[in-house]
Amino acid sequence: MKLKVTVNGAAVEADVEPRLLLCDFIRHHLKLTGTHVGCEMGACGACTVILDGEPIRSCLAFAVQADGGELRTVESLAEGGKMAPLQQAFSRHHALQCGFCTPGILMTLTAVRERGEWPTSESEARELLSGNICRCTGYQAIVDAILDRR
Repeated sequence: MKLKVTVNGAAVEADVEPRLLLCDFIRHHLKLTGTHVGCEMGACGACTVILDGEPIRSCLAFAVQADGGELRTVESLAEGGKMAPLQQAFSRHHALQCGFCTPGILMTLTAVRERGEWPTSESEARELLSGNICRCTGYQAIVDAILDRR
C-alpha cells in the first residue's frame, strides 16, 4: 500500500505491507531508532509516538493507519542540536538510567504539555506515568523532572 505521512515535519511516501507495524516502519524504514520496542503489547509505553496530536503505542498500530497524518517521534524534540526543556529537566534530575523507556515517556509528556495540561503534584505526575514502565529509576527522578519549573 502507498503511505503518505508527515514525519517530524517532513513529507514521507513509502510502499508498505498492510500489516507492517508503525514501530517497525519508524525504526526500519525511516531509520529513526529513538522509538523503542519493548513489550510489543502496548503495556510498557517505550514505543509511544505522537500521531495527529495524540500519544499512541506504535507497536499496536499499523503504518497504514498513519496515512495522511502527522507523526512525531522523540527525534523531533531537540531543535538545532539543543535539547528541549523537558529533555534538559530529565538530564538535570538524572531521570534516566539505561534510557530505554525515556523516549516513550518524553513523547507522552510532550503530548500532555501540548494539550495545555501539566501535573502540579507528585501524585498527578505518577498518574501520568502510569502507562510507562521504567525498570531502572524507581520513578522519583522522573517525577522530579516533571515537576521542575525551570
